[in-house]
Amino acid sequence: MMAYNWLGNGIFPLCIAYGISFVALVIGSITDLKTREVPDWINYGLIISGIILNLLFSVIFSNPYFIINSIVGLLILFGIAYLMFYAGQWGGGDSKILMGLGAMIGIDLRFRMSQFLFAFLITALLIGALYGLFWSIFLVFRNRKKFWKQYSKMQSKDEIIKSKKILLSVLVLFWVLSLLFKYPYVRLLSLSVGFLIVTTFYLWVFIKSIEKSCMHKLVEPSKLTEGDWIVKDVFVDKKYICGPKDLGIDKKQINQLVGFYKKGKVKRILIKEGIPFVPSFLITFAVTFVFGNPMTLLIGNIMG
Repeated sequence: MMAYNWLGNGIFPLCIAYGISFVALVIGSITDLKTREVPDWINYGLIISGIILNLLFSVIFSNPYFIINSIVGLLILFGIAYLMFYAGQWGGGDSKILMGLGAMIGIDLRFRMSQFLFAFLITALLIGALYGLFWSIFLVFRNRKKFWKQYSKMQSKDEIIKSKKILLSVLVLFWVLSLLFKYPYVRLLSLSVGFLIVTTFYLWVFIKSIEKSCMHKLVEPSKLTEGDWIVKDVFVDKKYICGPKDLGIDKKQINQLVGFYKKGKVKRILIKEGIPFVPSFLITFAVTFVFGNPMTLLIGNIMG
């Protein structure tokens, strides 16, 4: 949270920061749900306005911590967003709007007030996981025929069948090991580890089936947008144009594909439509604003 002016002028900057952030998340959520992208004017607007506003607050209240906290928040959220983007968990729009929150709200280096962004990130882990789960279930329900066809196809692959046999052997091994232990809780732990390994494998098959049946889409090059994830490598005249390793297509590659499409050298491009994740940020923002840090509440209940 931004540094608080202890002379009584800190409420106004906080209201402005939270208000602008909330509006940006609402608009970003709507566009993300409709088009699977967040316009750069929202993302960069939030980043730039966050820096400018905090600079103004520093001048008005003669408090340098407003702009310092803003820059620190931007840098820390940039690091987190960068890691999540290159891990393939978030798209470019998700990452940029998170950076905007860092610049607008900031991180209080003096720890004189509760750290809203830290609480936001902790809450986002839980809400993001639940949001992703429910969205995946929604996709399966909406595309159930395609999903079950793909799931059955995955199950019949030779590598999957071999993996099942190995997993069965592992499960039997853990069961045998559990019989060798004297203490019940050690037996339970051994069986739990074996069960977790098997569950993780089937969850991976489930997720891959969802991706291939519900998230892959063929589009004309002219309808590609910067940051789209390409599923398969695209070559023209044995020259590499784009592919999954790019972690999002850029404008130059799109223009190349449009030109090749007009010449008949490429057809429609297979892209991966990710889950619109900005709405989960909006939910997380609201929950954090109302309830604060969930870890604080949990510890308080345990201690109480």
